Amino acid sequence: MDVQELLKRVGENLSVGRAFGAAYERDGALIIPVALVVGGGGGGGEIESLDRSSEARAGTGDDTPSGGAGGGYGGMVMPTGVYVVKDGSAKWVPAVNANLIILGVLATLRLHIRSRRRARRRRD
Repeated sequence: MDVQELLKRVGENLSVGRAFGAAYERDGALIIPVALVVGGGGGGGEIESLDRSSEARAGTGDDTPSGGAGGGYGGMVMPTGVYVVKDGSAKWVPAVNANLIILGVLATLRLHIRSRRRARRRRD
């Protein structure tokens, strides 16, 4: 896979359409989805080093050049809400993610319990 093909796939996969779909019109209102899109990628390759030159390989009988390349990417698309445009005014309607709220509450609870344990250990 070449770089252009990789970039094309990244563009297809890291978009608002993965979370919501395209904007649409219903009952005279235009619905515009909004999402948080986060992604990253990388690639690399190995070039023939000086010690693997043809002179260094001359005694081994290995005349094939060494090397390789690779790449990849990953990402996350999280819906945040929609804009509803109707009669010339826009209204923001947030998407409620119950899983994210629960994880936040559990993380806060865990930090609270940890801090109380540490405070109790210091007193004893």
